[in-house]
Amino acid sequence: MTSSGCPHLSNYKSAKGLQVFRIIHSYFVASQTVEARKRKSIWCICHTCRQHGHRLHSCLHCIFFGCYVNHRHIHEHARAKGHFLAMDLTYGVVYCFQCGDYVYDGELEVTARKHRIQAAKLLGVKEYYHPWEPSSYEVELLKKNPKRKRITENSTIGLRGLINLGNTCFMNCIVQALTHTPLLRDFFLADRHVCQFQDDPNMCLVCEMSRLFQEFYSGNKAPHIPYRLLHLVWTHARHLAGYEQQDAHEFFIAALDVLHRHCKGTNGMSNSNPHHCNCIIDQIFTGGLQSDVVCQACNGVSTTIDPFWDISLDLGPSHINNSSSGDSSNSNSMDGDNVDDSEPTSLLDCLERFTRPEHLGSSAKIKCSNCQSYQESTKQLTMKKLPVVASFHLKRFEHSSRFHKKISTFISFPQYLDMTPFMSNRRNNNNNGSGNNGYKETADTVNIDNKFVWR
Repeated sequence: MTSSGCPHLSNYKSAKGLQVFRIIHSYFVASQTVEARKRKSIWCICHTCRQHGHRLHSCLHCIFFGCYVNHRHIHEHARAKGHFLAMDLTYGVVYCFQCGDYVYDGELEVTARKHRIQAAKLLGVKEYYHPWEPSSYEVELLKKNPKRKRITENSTIGLRGLINLGNTCFMNCIVQALTHTPLLRDFFLADRHVCQFQDDPNMCLVCEMSRLFQEFYSGNKAPHIPYRLLHLVWTHARHLAGYEQQDAHEFFIAALDVLHRHCKGTNGMSNSNPHHCNCIIDQIFTGGLQSDVVCQACNGVSTTIDPFWDISLDLGPSHINNSSSGDSSNSNSMDGDNVDDSEPTSLLDCLERFTRPEHLGSSAKIKCSNCQSYQESTKQLTMKKLPVVASFHLKRFEHSSRFHKKISTFISFPQYLDMTPFMSNRRNNNNNGSGNNGYKETADTVNIDNKFVWR
């Protein structure tokens, strides 16, 4: 697409003005009213082949709609009638057949943008998103500062210290982790957030996070003082208020919860997953945890899938109930002859234990929906859907009625983490019967989307 326009479009505007463009654009591109949307659904067909083809174009000289891709009837019309300007009814841009290209015109773009904003309001969208375009003031600033700071491989932009406000190291480490999450960084630096606190924007935690990202990536290397962030967390998560030392994991979950609540107003619920919305927090951090409870009498399976933001992993020795020989024989049969009850030393060990089938025992019988009786059962947790960014919480504190102690076991982390062995399809297939049971590993099972890079 040319950005300087063309003489044919300029001559057309001089002769006929913008009225035809306004009418076609407001009715068939960005419909302004309910009536216009109805007309668009009925009339947007090719006048030659009578099909609702892709990339339909409207002639700007007469009343004619023609397909651009399938049978190229708009091209035939241009050659036959000498009408060389047409509008793409999908994107609202003008095509010049004499230039053989789409042409850009600033005056037409201003009109089109107004129509899109009005159409968005008709659909209940508060603000129509469009790419950033510098104002005249911003253009002058860019001219005065031609050597702008950019994020490159060797750049230090984004590396900035945080002042401890009195036992707030738990907050600072989470802030550093969030500000260096690439998808979250791109969202906030693109200014995509629409504030839900119109009456008092200072109460919005997402707005404060946006300012925090601007501070981190401004190039300023002086330590930042996150006092406003701390105050907002105290306001919206009162259990974290005060100057006592808090748990970093608890702060992380509380921060995601508040950010989620302050984001979800403009996004609505997800059509693909009813458990979470389409806000940026859920898009990045939310996964699906599958719980399978298997009845030991009829092998009936009860499955539930719950959303999660993090995975909490035990570090101490596994607690296997060996008080009843009958119970232990059932549970051990699912994992082999012996169950390793040693302490895990790697993240893979922790995940293996987390997704291991657990025999619930005779003291925790549940009513089976299949055989309609209370039976012993086994429970297994697996990953149904992985988040884009996975967060693991290591339970380093062991609590009992007599004492509390910290588990200082060294846990190794791989640089590349393959979660395929812990996915629901892999675990369920491995647990169905002995051996392979005719199961073959397919491309769908070993998915590259199940792999994480440690950051």
